[in-house]
Amino acid sequence: MNNWKKTIVELLKTIAISLVLVFILINFVLISVRVDGSSMYPTLHDGDFGFSFVLKKNLGIDRFDVVVVNNEDNANRLVKRVIGLPGETVEYVHNVLYINGVETAEPFLGEGVMTDDFKITLNDDEYFVMGDNREVSRDSRYYGPFNHEDFVASGVLVLWPLSDFGLK
Repeated sequence: MNNWKKTIVELLKTIAISLVLVFILINFVLISVRVDGSSMYPTLHDGDFGFSFVLKKNLGIDRFDVVVVNNEDNANRLVKRVIGLPGETVEYVHNVLYINGVETAEPFLGEGVMTDDFKITLNDDEYFVMGDNREVSRDSRYYGPFNHEDFVASGVLVLWPLSDFGLK
C-alpha cells in the first residue's frame, strides 16, 4: 500500500509541475495565434495556426517584424508587420515606401500589391504596422499607430497547415 501512495504522490507532483510549466509557457513565452482573414497574404494565410513569441517582443521590435497586436477597437488580436519605428516618418508615394525620405524595399510583398499614398510622422513611442495584403488590411492606416505595450508577441511559427509550416 505504501508503494501505491508514493506512486500517486509522484503522479500528482508531475501533473502540478506540468501545469505550472504550461502556464508559464503560455503566458510568458508563447501565445497561440490563428490567422483570421487575408490581410497578411502571401506571408500568412487565412486559418494558419501557430505560436508567437512573447519574450521576443521584449528583446526589441525591428522593422518588418511580424507582430501580434492588441486592438482596443476589436476583441481580436491583429497579426501585422512593423513598417515604421518610433520617431520615423513613414511615407508611400506611387507605391514606394520611404522611411525618413529614404526609399526602402519590401521584398515580402506579393506581386502587384498596391499601397495608397500617405505620410505620417510617428511620436517617440509609436509604431506603424500594416498587413502585407494592403488592399484588404485594417492596420495603422485605420487604427492609427500602436505603442510598444500594445504588442503581445513577435514572430509567428506556423504549425498548421503543414504546407505553411515555418517561422514568419
